[in-house]
Amino acid sequence: MSEPSQQWDACGYAENARFVADLGMPVVDLLAPRPGERILDLGCGDGALTEKLAAAGCDVVGADASAELVEAARARGLDVRLMNGETLTFDREFDAVFSNAALHWMRRPDVVIEGVHRALKPGGRFVGEFGGAGNVARIASALEAVLDRRGYDGKAANPWYFPSADDYAAKLAGHGFRVRSAELIDRPTPLPTGMAGWLATFAGSFIAHIPENEHGAVLNEVLDEISPHLMKPDGTWYADYVRLRFSAEKPGNDRAE
Repeated sequence: MSEPSQQWDACGYAENARFVADLGMPVVDLLAPRPGERILDLGCGDGALTEKLAAAGCDVVGADASAELVEAARARGLDVRLMNGETLTFDREFDAVFSNAALHWMRRPDVVIEGVHRALKPGGRFVGEFGGAGNVARIASALEAVLDRRGYDGKAANPWYFPSADDYAAKLAGHGFRVRSAELIDRPTPLPTGMAGWLATFAGSFIAHIPENEHGAVLNEVLDEISPHLMKPDGTWYADYVRLRFSAEKPGNDRAE
């Protein structure tokens, strides 16, 4: 199976995943943005949180690898660049880099962290939250198992990077950051449009390389497998989220690179 490929639909994202931005507000609080600061929102999606940072009086630049989501964010009147988080081109121009629910889609974390460090001014901070160790473990296991049973490589289709807090803190420190905090947060999350809506939005990489006429059957098998664990008696579906929330700082006496 070739490299996983996740495609994003802005309308579907807005319908099925608005809770992602809503649950990101504590990360904005941890960032504590100040008016006039220049902030990069890394993996900004459709700009819902970018807009809140701009409303706080910050000079915000968004960056995302999805052309569809970048277009949706620009429709909000935001400055958003079509850019992969693994190929950041900024150099010492931001007071802070913020990221919510995006870093787990970037499978080369060392390259991402290096780019963030370079993008920050000395004394700048890197604050974010993303999927940590154990995030959506039942969902991912079911997706992999269903593909395996059909003769595909389920693990190769998995697009996510879910580190432990210690592992990610070590990576941050290894690239010159002072780590202020890094913790896993167990957060079972109700899904407003059910698990089918969640899978339609986030599981594209798992079915991208199998025949389209198998997609429905694969997803139905996944639903059957996880419903005893993630669906409540009242029919409410939950995602077994575990988030990694962190705060780090680039030392203020950083030498010229």
